[in-house]
Amino acid sequence: MAKTPQESGAQHAPQRKNDNKNAKKDAFAINEQIHAREVRLVGDNVETGVYTIQEALRMAEEQEMDLIEISPNAVPPVCKILDYQKFLYQQKKRLKEQKAKSTKVVVKEIRFGPQTDDHDYNFKLKHAMGFLKEGAKVKAYVFFRGRSILFKEQGEVLLLRFANDLEEFGKVEQMPVLEGKRMIIMLTPKKTK
Repeated sequence: MAKTPQESGAQHAPQRKNDNKNAKKDAFAINEQIHAREVRLVGDNVETGVYTIQEALRMAEEQEMDLIEISPNAVPPVCKILDYQKFLYQQKKRLKEQKAKSTKVVVKEIRFGPQTDDHDYNFKLKHAMGFLKEGAKVKAYVFFRGRSILFKEQGEVLLLRFANDLEEFGKVEQMPVLEGKRMIIMLTPKKTK
């Protein structure tokens, strides 16, 4: 007489299937969801090699763990014997670490008028220096309101002076460009060694 999954100690396998309904479509196939005839088993708790799916499932059941397909496109597919929840936790943790290591580009905006006076200019220059020191990009622009578009040369001169004053902190990524009513210049921080 064959044992039911509850009697054989694999009582958690059917529950896992229900947990997966809420999981993403690209979630890993586990246990009976794996359709290959043979699988390559890898991991710490098993001898690496190619096994039939029945053998691999039996080995997972003996260890009261799940058979997880980690590389479905390989021939034969690569599987590990692990607790599925623990495996998902490790995957999330790894993704979180990768996210933390990737650099996030922050862009700070500084707005000028075409006839910005020296005090305002110096105040904004000081802020831009701080942003560049922190590693953020600076997007400076002159906003032309109404007829002030007649002073676009003044705006360009102002932005070039701004870039020149920030030369030791950042380099110009994009020269002044007129986009609608705004003339924009982009500065990126210089790499510090």
